[in-house]
Amino acid sequence: MAEVIGVRFKNVGKVYYFDPDGNHLKKGDMVIVETSRGIECGEVAMENRQVNDESIVQPLKKLIRIANREDLKKLAENQIREKSAFEICNKKIAAHKLEMKLVDVEYTFDNSKILFYFTADGRVDFRELVKDLASVFRTRIELRQIGVRDEAKMLGGLGICGRPFCCSTFLGSFQPVSIKMAKEQNLSLNPVKISGTCGRLMCCLKYEQEAYLDLLRTTPKLNAIVMTPEGRGTVVDQNLLTGVLQIRLDKAPDAAPSTYKAKDVKLIKDAQLRVNKAELDQLKELEKD
Repeated sequence: MAEVIGVRFKNVGKVYYFDPDGNHLKKGDMVIVETSRGIECGEVAMENRQVNDESIVQPLKKLIRIANREDLKKLAENQIREKSAFEICNKKIAAHKLEMKLVDVEYTFDNSKILFYFTADGRVDFRELVKDLASVFRTRIELRQIGVRDEAKMLGGLGICGRPFCCSTFLGSFQPVSIKMAKEQNLSLNPVKISGTCGRLMCCLKYEQEAYLDLLRTTPKLNAIVMTPEGRGTVVDQNLLTGVLQIRLDKAPDAAPSTYKAKDVKLIKDAQLRVNKAELDQLKELEKD
């Protein structure tokens, strides 16, 4: 076991472990630490606690110091520089006629590097742009191409639910989301209804997935063959949350389906959830990062 603190460098970014070096820190404290990018200023997201050695990436870096007034002043100055750098870079992109969209600019705390985050449909030859930016800022320049999900996380906004994006408020990292999840949750495979503002599958599909998988294990699927109190039949509709099934009885194939509770029928042969291949190919773009 080792004592650590959790520090994040972006509003809803990943939390990294550091050795508190004997200091007891509170959530929200600003600290100076050494990272793979150099000296950085971050916010304590997790107070002192003991964690297993297996969950720590060695070597565990020690806290350099709690951020002082000068450090916070420098952090604020960097944020002003970032806004200026954003405008300059946008003008340079236009001048070089590059098919790319600048999303964010980030100065490292010690000003040893400036990172420019952008999106683009394909690969972009930005070598001349880097040279141009380096001549202006006189420091190391790094351009990083990011996906539309990362763009949404950085910019923020409101989802179709009317609430701020999950990714920009509390999701530290993205979880894999698939078309299969939407199918298992009996959602319409209409891209407008299952995709977020970023144009990819909604992250919230992941939240209830385990509950739906548990229900699927105990509820006959569509086209499953079951035995009801009135005889054998085929499931033509289901509601996983209520456990209500619509079953077409074999003895009355032309009659309206009968309604039963899942607990009142016996499964004879279950069916498999399938997504039409043409439908899947059409929606595959929604699964990309």
